[in-house]
Amino acid sequence: MRRLPLLAILLLLTVLAAGCNTSKPGEKTVSPLPTKVVGSLPKAQTVTVPAKFKNGDATAGKQVFLTAGCKGCHTLKDAGATGTVGPNLDQSQPPLSKVILRVTKGAGAMPSFTGQLTDKQIADVAAYVVSKTGGNANG
Repeated sequence: MRRLPLLAILLLLTVLAAGCNTSKPGEKTVSPLPTKVVGSLPKAQTVTVPAKFKNGDATAGKQVFLTAGCKGCHTLKDAGATGTVGPNLDQSQPPLSKVILRVTKGAGAMPSFTGQLTDKQIADVAAYVVSKTGGNANG
């Protein structure tokens, strides 16, 4: 009878010891370290602004910003806009390519303005936002 409890204790200790590991997950370094990477990294996308949206008139763009609903959602000091639905444009300083993308395609809560604004109005409002926020006019 004495053998059974001893055997059970020995079995229990064996099971527990099998699961023990002194290193924590993620802390163990595989040896040898890899010296060759197989595959390739994704290439950065080149940003292009269609020609029809380049060379917008920032002065005319301010009027578009004020009348197309932009000021209701965005903050832009020059326009006296204090909207909080969309990003604060003074802080985000978006590049021209991003402004064009957002105005033409929309994103999140922002709708697309394609069909509501002409290509010229889109170019103008984008030029205005970029010029007043210090965003990249070439990017």
